[in-house]
Amino acid sequence: MPLPHDEAFKKLLETFFQEFIELFFPELDAMLDYSETRFLMQELLVDIVGEEARELDLLLEIRYKGLDGYILIHLEPQSYRDSRFHERMFIYFSRLFERYRKEHKLIIPIAIFTSDEIREEQDTLEMVIPEHQILRFQFLKVELRKQNWIRFIDSDNAVAAALLAKMGYTTREARDVRREFLRMFMKLKTRLDQGRLALVMSVADLYFQPDRAQDEEIIQELMIQYPEEGEAIMELMPAWKRWGYEEGIAEGIEQGIEQGIEQGIEQGKEKGQAEIIRKLLLHGFTPEEVSKAVELPVEKIKKLM
Repeated sequence: MPLPHDEAFKKLLETFFQEFIELFFPELDAMLDYSETRFLMQELLVDIVGEEARELDLLLEIRYKGLDGYILIHLEPQSYRDSRFHERMFIYFSRLFERYRKEHKLIIPIAIFTSDEIREEQDTLEMVIPEHQILRFQFLKVELRKQNWIRFIDSDNAVAAALLAKMGYTTREARDVRREFLRMFMKLKTRLDQGRLALVMSVADLYFQPDRAQDEEIIQELMIQYPEEGEAIMELMPAWKRWGYEEGIAEGIEQGIEQGIEQGIEQGKEKGQAEIIRKLLLHGFTPEEVSKAVELPVEKIKKLM
């Protein structure tokens, strides 16, 4: 089963923190020493205004070159509209400052807005009186829908690929976005392990609307453009992996994709059943769900685990 959105997004940031900073904050990236990075346990901070306790999504400690010491970076994804979010970010910052000010000279709060709406998110909290500024707090932010997807298609950054469908594009461009994601994913396959590739695909799947007919067309286009990558291209299709088509399609490539699917499925049931089961389990399906999909007893599935 697919990961819940918040959990998947948090896992993406944990796994590809450096790539995230490189992609959206290049100036900050130049100041960080990633060789010494440590994720801290979730902080439970009390919001005295809202009278509730909240957990920070991600808090990490990292060496900052400019201070020759460690700083804190707080990452907070936000998927829904909240007119008081900027106040909440300030409260989080205040609590962190109160607790860590003796150990860390700098705390950097970053908000990642993942809403489907395009709007200007407030990132500043100010308090002023005539001729005097009492407070001006401003956090860093990324508004994904305001990012032009075309800027990222030549990148080999895993975060850019995973979030491509969450960036700004028109309905007419949706097919092109899907195609470019698959092409980017092909490049990532040469340098990422299977676990990280699965994470990128899982997050991307949260934002793409599956269209099997369209995906088949895109796959054929990519096979023409990259004929030597035929088998690798087949592995890009998460839906086909789930349905157990991957082995079948691989068998049918030489005879043509359309003819090969039906023939390959039957052959794949016998020839590649164990591999299909393994991939289904890796994608989060329970043994019971896999048992129904491949028509094997649950006990046999558990043995293969």
